[in-house]
Amino acid sequence: MKNLPTETSPAAPVVPADVQLPEITLKAVVLSIVLAAVLAAANAYLGLFAGMTVSASIPAAVVSMAVLRMFRHSNILENNIVQTAASSGEALAAGIIFTIPALLLIGHWTVFDYRQTMTIGLVGGLLGVLFTIPLRRTLVVEAGLRYPEGLATAEVLKVGSMVHVPVHEDTALQAGGAMRGFQALLLAAGIGATVKLAESGVRLWTEALEGAARVGGTVFYGGINLSPALIAVGFIIGANTAWVVFLGGAMAAWVFVPLYGVVFGVAEGTAMNTVQLIWKSHIRYVGIGAMLIGGLWTLFQLRGSLWAGLHRAVTRASRVRHAHAVELRTERDAPLPWIVIPFVLTLIPMAMIYTEAVLIGAVVGCGAAMGGDNWQDLKTGHVVGATPWKQQIMQVVGVATGACVIVPVLSLLQAKYGIGEITAEHPHPLMAPQATVMASLAQGVFGDSIPWNLVLGGAALGVLVILFDRRQQARDAVFRMPVLAFALGLYLPLKLSAAILVGGLVAECARRARGSHAISEGSRGLLCAAGLVTGEALMGIVLAVPVALSGVWPGMPADPVQLFDTPPWNGWPGFVIVVAVGIWLFKQASRGERMAVS
Repeated sequence: MKNLPTETSPAAPVVPADVQLPEITLKAVVLSIVLAAVLAAANAYLGLFAGMTVSASIPAAVVSMAVLRMFRHSNILENNIVQTAASSGEALAAGIIFTIPALLLIGHWTVFDYRQTMTIGLVGGLLGVLFTIPLRRTLVVEAGLRYPEGLATAEVLKVGSMVHVPVHEDTALQAGGAMRGFQALLLAAGIGATVKLAESGVRLWTEALEGAARVGGTVFYGGINLSPALIAVGFIIGANTAWVVFLGGAMAAWVFVPLYGVVFGVAEGTAMNTVQLIWKSHIRYVGIGAMLIGGLWTLFQLRGSLWAGLHRAVTRASRVRHAHAVELRTERDAPLPWIVIPFVLTLIPMAMIYTEAVLIGAVVGCGAAMGGDNWQDLKTGHVVGATPWKQQIMQVVGVATGACVIVPVLSLLQAKYGIGEITAEHPHPLMAPQATVMASLAQGVFGDSIPWNLVLGGAALGVLVILFDRRQQARDAVFRMPVLAFALGLYLPLKLSAAILVGGLVAECARRARGSHAISEGSRGLLCAAGLVTGEALMGIVLAVPVALSGVWPGMPADPVQLFDTPPWNGWPGFVIVVAVGIWLFKQASRGERMAVS
């Protein structure tokens, strides 16, 4: 396995170790909690909808700089504290939504249990923070790993805080860059919210333009979801990954579904219902098998880095203890009692949680999601000169915020859209791919109902994808085929994969028009894409509030802004609008403005 790219000449921190600046201030904490709650809610919607989440670090940094600039005194370290906590709330939301909804899908819960879900989030998130503390210096400072998102966020903070750094004149946003970035983010959020209101609230058009037909004794399906958020997701992940996700979806819809119909025949009923039945009962298990092998492969690839990190951490701790060294401000992690005591205290709720197979997976998922996010945030802090133990405190604040707000959000989404299962009341639910995988595995293992031949077939397909990607890597080819992206495409309905591909193509067109800086971390294009996601997600949650309240207050309309029971023009208006949004996103990215340098 090739090593990750390293930093050849690490620069001194922006704020030197002997300089003391306020970090955890009242205004920073309040803004941190607000942004952590908002971004956790937005990512909960997106993760259940598309099976992917997007990083909150750069949007949070931009919003933080725009807000804190209104105060007389603010600094780059305060902004860093805000983005640290906000991204922690978003990361915890990912860990929860990928696992907890499985309890509803298997029938163990009928509604989301606030106490248990909050406990799982707190325990898993806290463990994720605690386990990164002893490894911070090893993996963030000494290992030389690049952490591209963390570096990009640091550059956003540098430029937005108007700290003197060498920035290329024709691409950087200089004075006022943070405000222009914030305005672009706000405009995109307004567009995403308005489109969601028209589609899901007023119901001017359907959520997708799709159709199915019987051909030669089998069925074929085609469609595209009309969501600006999915276009934005495709833009963020880029053309390569978007193509891979689409290839997985195309193989499921255009190869496996028709092939199943040819071999086993198709049931009576509409072509669309037949496609959905084949996918739900059979084809999605192929995606599950591919996901499992992809997850195992990812862990196998990380084995060397994890072992080396643990070894360096133990060696360094021994050296420091014997040398009685005095650490600089920028190297002070949370002291050992801060790690040991919370860990011991978590053993009590952990013992209560470890009674269900799915709950165990939820704790692990939350911890893993937090760990991955923490490294990026700590890298940002290392570059700008933050105090590590203060960042670690704010990571806990973000965890607590996310754990407190996630259940009401999930309950609202369940009431408005449904989660995972197609029903008469919710014909177009949020698909929750990862949670559905968890539910399927739990039901299959304990109920012995998994079609193992399909799961093993998906695993074999995943192995082939891994071998192909390794070949591409050996050839230093531009096109790569990450197995998890392909597996997600196999599992998602084609209409979602198609929309993601459109976003990836928009990103590629922008790259060819203006170069790689048009789609790099911190660019105007990425900020607009993040805004589209946030706006649509938040409007989706707002539209769910009346649905939940109607169950408490009889007589209150569940959809107060709805004009049509059946959208009068099918999906065509939405198709035109999504095309317009794609063109607008391309133009914004092609302006070439950047909040960061690569």
